[in-house]
Amino acid sequence: MKIIVFFLCLTLGVNLLSAQDIERNVKERLTDYFGRYTVTAKISTPKLKSVDIDYERKTIAIHASESFAYQPFRPETVEAVYNQVKELLPGPVHYYRLTIFADGKPIEELIPNIYRNKKKDKERMSLKTDYKDEAWVKNISRPNEISRGLQDRHIAIWQSHGNYFKNDKNEWGWQRPRLFCTTEDLFTQSFVLPYVIPMLENAGAIVYTPRERDTQKNEIIVDNDTPNASLYLEVGSKKAHWATAPIKGFAQKKAIYRDGENPFTDGTCRFIPTERKKKKNKDQAFAEWVPTLPAKGEYAVYVSYRTLPNSVSDAKYLVFHNGGVTEFKVNQKIGGGTWVYLGTFEFDKGNNDYGMVVLSNESSEHGVVCADAVRFGGGMGNIERGGKTSGLPRYLEGARYSAQWAGMPYEVYAGRKGENDYADDINTRSNTINYLSGGSVYNPQQPGLGIPLEMTMALHSDAGCSKTDELIGSLGIYTTDFNNGKLNTGIDRYASRDLADILLTQIQKDIYSSYNLSWTRRSMWNRNYSETRLPATPSTIIELLSHQNFADMQLGHDPNFKFTVGRAIYKGILQFVAGQHDKEYVVQPLPVSNFAIRFGKKKNTLELSWKGENDPQEPTAQPREYIVYTRIGYGGFDNGTLVSKTSHTVKIEPGLVYSFKVTAVNRGGESFPSEILSAYK
Repeated sequence: MKIIVFFLCLTLGVNLLSAQDIERNVKERLTDYFGRYTVTAKISTPKLKSVDIDYERKTIAIHASESFAYQPFRPETVEAVYNQVKELLPGPVHYYRLTIFADGKPIEELIPNIYRNKKKDKERMSLKTDYKDEAWVKNISRPNEISRGLQDRHIAIWQSHGNYFKNDKNEWGWQRPRLFCTTEDLFTQSFVLPYVIPMLENAGAIVYTPRERDTQKNEIIVDNDTPNASLYLEVGSKKAHWATAPIKGFAQKKAIYRDGENPFTDGTCRFIPTERKKKKNKDQAFAEWVPTLPAKGEYAVYVSYRTLPNSVSDAKYLVFHNGGVTEFKVNQKIGGGTWVYLGTFEFDKGNNDYGMVVLSNESSEHGVVCADAVRFGGGMGNIERGGKTSGLPRYLEGARYSAQWAGMPYEVYAGRKGENDYADDINTRSNTINYLSGGSVYNPQQPGLGIPLEMTMALHSDAGCSKTDELIGSLGIYTTDFNNGKLNTGIDRYASRDLADILLTQIQKDIYSSYNLSWTRRSMWNRNYSETRLPATPSTIIELLSHQNFADMQLGHDPNFKFTVGRAIYKGILQFVAGQHDKEYVVQPLPVSNFAIRFGKKKNTLELSWKGENDPQEPTAQPREYIVYTRIGYGGFDNGTLVSKTSHTVKIEPGLVYSFKVTAVNRGGESFPSEILSAYK
C-alpha cells in the first residue's frame, strides 16, 4: 500500500512539475512574441498580461495588454495572429483551443462588422432601431433623388474647440496655442465647414453642429416680438387665422446676454391651423419674414418654431433669394425651441420682395404650423462673460456660447455653473446633441427635442508631437467603460470602436491613393474622454494630425488635402451608418472636369460641355446624371437643372452675363461643383 501511495505522489509531483514547466515555457514564448510584435499601425509595444491553461477542457486564454487592441483587426490579421501563436505553443498544449483577448474582448470581436467575412455582431448594430418618420428638414427643390446615400439620416459633427472665456484670467482666449499660421480652434473648422458638412449634406444627411457654422459676421433676426428695420407680416385665409400660441417663444430684447439668459423664453410665437392645397381655392395663409440686410452676401437661414401638441411634419417654408425660390419641408413635431438650419443663400443689401422667408399653412396633415423668429447670418458673439464679449464672429467661439444662443437649457452648457467655461465647453458639445436627440428612437430615455441624431464625430488636430520631422498621422478615440458598456438604445458601445476604425482606415487609404504617401495610422484609444463618453449614440474623436508638427501641417494647409480628408470622413460615415442598418450604399461622384462653354450654332444659345469622372477607389461613385446651375447677371445660382448627358444647351438673352457651374449626381448624392464659367453676348 505504501508503495502505491509513493508512486501516486511521485506521478502527481511529476505532472505538477510538468504543468509548471509548460506554463513557464508558454509565458516565456508569448512574452517574447508580444514584445517583438509589429503591425502597420503605430501602436505602443504590447505585452502579455496573463495566460490561463485549462488542462481538463484543453483551452488556453491569452490576455494581451490594452495596447494590442489599439491596432485595426481584420479577418486576415486575426487568422495570422492565431496561427503565429499556435506555432509557438509546446507539444503538450499545441492543439488546445485558443482565445486571445485584448481590451476585454476576443480579438476576433474587434473586427468591425463591415469588414467581417462571417457572422456579424448584431449587438452593436441598429437593426431594430431606425427612424421612420419625416426628416427634420428636407430640401424639396433638390432636382436629384438620393436613395442609397445618407438620405434623411441625422448626424452630429463638430470641429474641436473655439474661443472661450478663461475664468481664472478674466479674459477671452484660444483653447490651443498659435502654431504654423493657425490654432486648432480655427484649423479644424477649415475641414469641417467647407468640406465634411457639405459632403454629408450632398449625400442627403441632416447635419447638426453645436458650434456656429456660418462665417457671415452680420446677423439679422426678424421676429413678431421685436420690431426693427426688418418686416414681419401675417396673412390669414377665409378659414384660418393666426393666433398667439400658449407657449413662450423667441424674442431678442437685448444686444448682449449674460450667463443663463435664454432668448427662447422671452417672447411669444404664433400658430395657425393647416389647410390642404386646392386647385380652385388659392386663398392661403402665410407668415413672412423680410430682413433688412446691411450688406450683400451669403447668409445662413435659420427658422424657429415651437412644437405644439398637433404640430405637423411637413411645414412648408419658401426661401426667396437672389437665385430664385427654394422650398423646404420642416418637421415641426420635433426640434421646437431652437434654431433650425435650412441652407445658405445669397441676398442683396437692404430689403426687397425677393429676399425673404415665407411659411405657408399648406399641409397634407390636419394640425397647426407655428411661426417664430427667422435668423439670417451667423453674427458676432453676444454672450457676455466677465463683463465683456469675445469681440469675434460667433463661428469662432466655443460651443458653450452657441448653445446658449440656440436656446439650450442652462444645465446643457453650464454644468460648472459658470465657474469653468473650459470644462463646460467640452461637455456642451455632447450635452447639446443628447438634448436635441432626447426622446428620439436613438435616445429614448432622456427628455429632449426628439431629433433622431444617430452618431457623432469630433474632429481635432492634437494627435501628438515628435522631435523629428516625421508625420504624426491620425489617432482615434472611443469609450466603452460607461453605462454598463451600452449606448442609450442598448447596443454595445464597441460600435464606437467600429466607427473610429472605419474612419481611420478610410483616411489612411485615401491619403495614400491621392498622394502616394504612407500616412501614419496611430492607435485607437479606449479612453474616458467626455466627447466619446457622454454621447447617447456611437461616437468618436478623430485626431486627424498634429498641429504641432511641421510635416503634418505642410499637408494640412493644402486645400486638396482637405478635400481628400473631407471625402474620406464622409465615406467613413456613410459606410458606418449603412452598416449599422445593414443597407447597401453608393458613394457620391467626384467633381466633373474639362468644363467648357462655347457659343451655340443656333442664335442666342450657349453650349456647355464637361467630363464625368470615375473614382478608381470607389466603383459605386460613377456619375449617373448632372446638374447645371445658372446665375444671371448679379443674381445668385438657381436650384439647378437635371441633365442626363455631359452637355447642355442654354438659351440666352444678349446683354446679360450668364454664369454656370456643374455637379455630377448618382443615387448616393451630389459631387462638389465645377469651377464657375461665365459668358456674355
